[in-house]
Amino acid sequence: MPKRASTKHPHDDAPDTAGAFRRLAALAPGPERDALRGEIVEAWLPMAERLAGRFRGRGESLDDLRQVAALGLVKAVDRYDPGRGHAFESYAVPTVSGEIKRHFRDHLWTLHVPRRVQELRNRVRIACQDLSQTVPGRRPTVAEIAERARLSEEDVRVGLEALESFTALSLDAELPGGDDGHSLGDTLGGPDPALDTVVDREAVIPRLAALPERERAILYLRFFDDMTQSRIAEQLGVSQMHVSRLINRCCDRLREQVMRDAA
Repeated sequence: MPKRASTKHPHDDAPDTAGAFRRLAALAPGPERDALRGEIVEAWLPMAERLAGRFRGRGESLDDLRQVAALGLVKAVDRYDPGRGHAFESYAVPTVSGEIKRHFRDHLWTLHVPRRVQELRNRVRIACQDLSQTVPGRRPTVAEIAERARLSEEDVRVGLEALESFTALSLDAELPGGDDGHSLGDTLGGPDPALDTVVDREAVIPRLAALPERERAILYLRFFDDMTQSRIAEQLGVSQMHVSRLINRCCDRLREQVMRDAA
């Protein structure tokens, strides 16, 4: 009669599978090894489900968390080396917990959030839960949370903001407290064409300053004083055709120089 993969451990979800792991390590790939591997995974599933339960209430269903924990357990079974002399539980617990945390980090945050901010969020969340038992009827203050979580008040504020930023609102969502049908998207500004003008002016200023005084004066009268070419010609005592050629030549030169600078 074949040996079972495990015997009961003092903890119900921590079976004694040391002998099964030694047999697994000695078996060649094949049906017998696959069957023993499955027995080990099944024996440790209660432990994985217990770990999954620690993460409930964070925006993911318990069934999905159990599946992620089971995946982490399979990885732990496949990677565990009994020859190192460490108990499987000490290897499996951080492996399964890490798999669940990666699931939250990679799949549930709408936007990529730095790991430090996620950790601050978790510490602030746990501190708030603990304080809710001691300060019923009101929300704990930032100072109280900071003392409980052993964080600075600035880090607590970051964690509190992250608590409210787990998912993103659609731009089609109505404004909070509004009843006029306006959405968040209605509050967003649009491109300001005047900004392009500012950029162009700033780019051309040093080139304008380098022009000969007469050409600079003609451009100033035309584009800043809004004078016509005929009035400029009359003021300078030259023909309108000459003014037109000077303006076109200066503009072409300035455009070429600015584009070259940009490149």
